[in-house]
Amino acid sequence: MFFSWLKRYMPRGLYGRAALIILVPVLAIQLVVMVAFSQRYFDDITRQFMAGVNAEIGLYVTAMQTLPPPEAAAERAVYDAQLGIESRVGVAAQQVETARPWFDVTSRIIERELRQAYPGLEGIDVARDTKRVFLSFLLGEERLELVIPRRRASASNPHQLLVWTAFTGVVMTLVAIIFLRNQLRPIRQLARAAEAFGRGENLPYRLRGASEVRAAGASFLSMRARIERQIEQRTLMLSGVSHDLRTPLTRVRLGLSMLEAEAESAAAQDEVAAMRQDLNEMEQLIDAFLAFARSDRTEEPTSLDLTALLTRITTQAERQGGEVRFGAMPDDDVPVVVKARPIALERALGNLVSNALRYGAQAQISLRVYDKAVVISVEDDGPGIPEQDRERAMQPFVRLDGARNQDLGSGVGLGLAIAFDTARRHGGTLRLSQSEALGGLKAELVLSK
Repeated sequence: MFFSWLKRYMPRGLYGRAALIILVPVLAIQLVVMVAFSQRYFDDITRQFMAGVNAEIGLYVTAMQTLPPPEAAAERAVYDAQLGIESRVGVAAQQVETARPWFDVTSRIIERELRQAYPGLEGIDVARDTKRVFLSFLLGEERLELVIPRRRASASNPHQLLVWTAFTGVVMTLVAIIFLRNQLRPIRQLARAAEAFGRGENLPYRLRGASEVRAAGASFLSMRARIERQIEQRTLMLSGVSHDLRTPLTRVRLGLSMLEAEAESAAAQDEVAAMRQDLNEMEQLIDAFLAFARSDRTEEPTSLDLTALLTRITTQAERQGGEVRFGAMPDDDVPVVVKARPIALERALGNLVSNALRYGAQAQISLRVYDKAVVISVEDDGPGIPEQDRERAMQPFVRLDGARNQDLGSGVGLGLAIAFDTARRHGGTLRLSQSEALGGLKAELVLSK
């Protein structure tokens, strides 16, 4: 569109845009009124005053040109006394240089009218004294210097209208902005509550503001209650199912122990060992279900040093025989502190590092800090994940057998799903791409600051 370039310069927030909606019409109306009034009123008034001033100056010119010098001097003295004008002729007269303030809107009209009437005008000075106008003429070989009261040339204090108009506009704009701020405060509180809920925080929110804002707030509270109820029901359901499965699994494990004791042949013992392995995998599945269903909302966000957390995760991975190294890290020694849930974040990063070591020989961890977010990258030198399968890989219980060899380790497809869910609860996301440093998979965990 034609005005699409304005989007780059428009404020991003609702408060700034609403303020522009108020300020732009007010400024436009004030400019139109001031310009139109100054042109139609002050210009006309000044020209009318200058017509009288030109007539008075004409008396001086006539007296100097027609009367003998003694009579002309007496006649000018009478005019000066009657009109309140000071005049000097000849040697006593001095040349006046043109000077006027930039804010004097009528001085230009005074100068224009005088120059049109008297081509010999040398200069006009309205800056020396705001109550008087100084001007000088060349009339033949003589110079005429006049000092005219400003009230005879133009309306007194013409700038007062502009000052009062601007002052009133500023005051009313401030009043409007204060009212606007009070009206937008409930919307900003609703936005903060919604943003916090997206990070897993439950900020208190009370219905306030206009009816439309109250309706939106009520819908948000109802939606938040439904989501929390669904999460709680999911957690209880999966926890209950997993807990109920442990009882028959315990009986099966007990039965296997008895069969193992009674098994005599090597084939029977191998069969019991295989069944015990299947039983262990089932218990691992149950533990994974519980980890995924566990609600991290019970854990309150606290200030967390990411550098120390990454160091601890790297140390634990190296103790288990993995090769983990650090990539790009902050240059200074100042700790990178964010507000996060330590257990949930450590579980998510642990899953990413364990996946990297499971499908690759080495892993690399990097940390980049931005103004509003931090990015933790975990890279490996494994086979990676095709681009068309990366979005599906972050879904729960999805295992990409074609991209990741399952013979390298068991899993239920919850590692990336847990990391993605943790990132969303911290106001961020999980991005998968190809590692340029190692050639395998690059998982970037984005957290908002």
